[in-house]
Amino acid sequence: MDKSKRLFLKPKRSFRRRLPPVGSGDRIDYRNMSLISRFISERGKILSRRVNRLTLKQQRLITIAIKQARILSLLPFLNNEKKFAKTESTPRTTGPRTRNKIKK
Repeated sequence: MDKSKRLFLKPKRSFRRRLPPVGSGDRIDYRNMSLISRFISERGKILSRRVNRLTLKQQRLITIAIKQARILSLLPFLNNEKKFAKTESTPRTTGPRTRNKIKK
C-alpha cells in the first residue's frame, strides 16, 4: 500500500464494550426502586433511551414502571427542591386593611 493511501485510513481503536444497565436477572417492576432510580434525572425526569443505553422494549417497561411508581406515590412527580437559605419574612396582617387618613 502506498504512503498516499495510508493517510486516509482511520486508525483502529480498541474499545471496551460497556455492560448493559439492566442485567438478565433484573426484573423491571415498579417495586424495584434501586433499578428504577438509575433511570431518573435529578429533577425527576425519565432519561432518554440513548442516555440509558436500553433497548426499545426495556425503555418502554422502565417508563411504565416509573409511571406506576409515581401514581402509587413511591416516586415524586417532580423533584425541584430549592437549596436556598430561607430568609425571615415580614409578618402578615390577618385582619382587613385600613387606610391611615391624615387629619388636618
